[in-house]
Amino acid sequence: MKVKTILVSQPEPKMENSPYSKLINKEKVKVDFRPFIHVEGVDAKEVRQQKIDLNNYTAIILTSRNAVDHFFRIAEEMRFKVPDAMKYFCQSEAVAYYLQKYVVYRKRKIYVGKMNFPDLALLFKKYKDEKFLLPSSDSLKAIVPETLDKLGIDWTRGIFYKTVISDLSDLKEVYYDVLVFFSPSGIESLLKNFPDFEQNDTRIAVFGNSTVKAATEAGLRCDIKAPTPETPSMTMALQKYINAANKR
Repeated sequence: MKVKTILVSQPEPKMENSPYSKLINKEKVKVDFRPFIHVEGVDAKEVRQQKIDLNNYTAIILTSRNAVDHFFRIAEEMRFKVPDAMKYFCQSEAVAYYLQKYVVYRKRKIYVGKMNFPDLALLFKKYKDEKFLLPSSDSLKAIVPETLDKLGIDWTRGIFYKTVISDLSDLKEVYYDVLVFFSPSGIESLLKNFPDFEQNDTRIAVFGNSTVKAATEAGLRCDIKAPTPETPSMTMALQKYINAANKR
């Protein structure tokens, strides 16, 4: 079966020359983007009910741009002036640079990991006397609490936002050759929106072991997987599959 249409369960990339743009131009395929899940912030009252007082923390652990946005939103709702001495521990450079939306970067104490959460371990050890706050969503990768607990530091998790399943009812009669998923939540959204979904000839592309597991447990066939040594990105995996499928 040739591939002509692809639905990516994420927002459309904002950059002009994204890898998807190159895929579209090279393979002459139609790629649509639609978030299967979205983020909604919880209000300050709900954060207070978690017994979180922002005055009690000297360092913030930020794992994503959403964490950045919702920490500063809650701070504003609570009329909490974030002190200049606050330390920020960011999982990646992308998260650290995003902080510039809220703070003067060069005047703040910002510590950056390489990419994966455990990469921050050495920094946490160095500043083990800080009181850390982790603003997170209601779903949190197990590696995060496991890493922090193992280090024995003083940390608290606060649920500042939630992952919510998007309404996809308008896609009920729309067919795509390939559906692309990046998280178990995306698989959950597919099944909640379309409980009678039958895969048939639809190819399922999945990124990451947890997404593969969720799709397999849901009875779906995973036709395209990333990352692999040969195809470290989803667009590379799609490219390889399309090359093979469309030549038949």
